[in-house]
Amino acid sequence: MIMKVNGFVKTNQQGSKSNGQINGTEVRNIVDTDIIGDNHIATSIDTPMREDAFVLSDEQKIATIEVKFREIMETLGLDLRDDSLNGTPHRVAKMFVQEIFSGLNPGNSPKISVFENKFQYGEMLVEKNINLNSTCEHHFLPIVGKAHVAYVSSGEVIGLSKINRIVDFFSRRPQVQERLTVQIASELRRILKTEDIAVVIDAKHMCVSSRGIEDESSSTITAEYSGVFKRQDRKDEFLKYIALGR
Repeated sequence: MIMKVNGFVKTNQQGSKSNGQINGTEVRNIVDTDIIGDNHIATSIDTPMREDAFVLSDEQKIATIEVKFREIMETLGLDLRDDSLNGTPHRVAKMFVQEIFSGLNPGNSPKISVFENKFQYGEMLVEKNINLNSTCEHHFLPIVGKAHVAYVSSGEVIGLSKINRIVDFFSRRPQVQERLTVQIASELRRILKTEDIAVVIDAKHMCVSSRGIEDESSSTITAEYSGVFKRQDRKDEFLKYIALGR
C-alpha cells in the first residue's frame, strides 16, 4: 500500500527480490539495487515514508541509530574503545535526526507567512545561488550545489529568506535531485497560490565523484517550469538572470 500524505508517501515496507538470508537477515538482490542506484532512478515524486515514521521521538530515534551505527563500525573492524571513535555513533545519530535528515519530519517545515503585494510588482522575482546541501538516497552521500528560484506574484509575496528555508527543508532528507526540484516548485506554488514558478538546481553528487565512475568535474542540472515560465521568452529571461544560458 502507498498513500500520499502532505508531500510524503507513506508505505508499508515492500521488500525487493531476495537472494536468501545471512544470519537471519534477508539479502536483497544486489544487481537490482545497484542498477537503481547507478541509474539514478526515483520511484516517487513524494518522499517514501513508512506508516510508523513518526511513532518514535527524536530522542528514541537517536538512541536506536546510535546502537545500529556502532554495530556498523564494529562490523567494519573499527576499535570503538579509541577516544576518537567512541563518540562517533552518537554524533552520527544526532546528525541524522536533527540535522541532515531533519526535513523528513513535517513538524520541522518552515513557518511561512505571505503578504499582500502592495508594490504591485508584476515582474519575476529571482532568488539565485541559494546554498543547497542534500543527501543522495541511493548511497547516502552528499549532494552539494545551488538552487535558483523565481516566481511572478499573483497578489501575494513571501520574505526572501523564506525561499531559502523552503529549499533547505526539502534538501534535508535522502533525495534524488529531480524529486527535490519538483518538491520545491510544488511547495512554492501551494504557498504563493500561483502557477508562475521556476526552479533550477545545479549540484555535484559525491556518489558520482567519490565512487563508481569517480568523475569530479561533472555536475547535474535539473529544472521545473510552470505557468508563464513555460513560455520561451520568460524562461530565457530567467536563465539570463541566473547566468546559466540556454
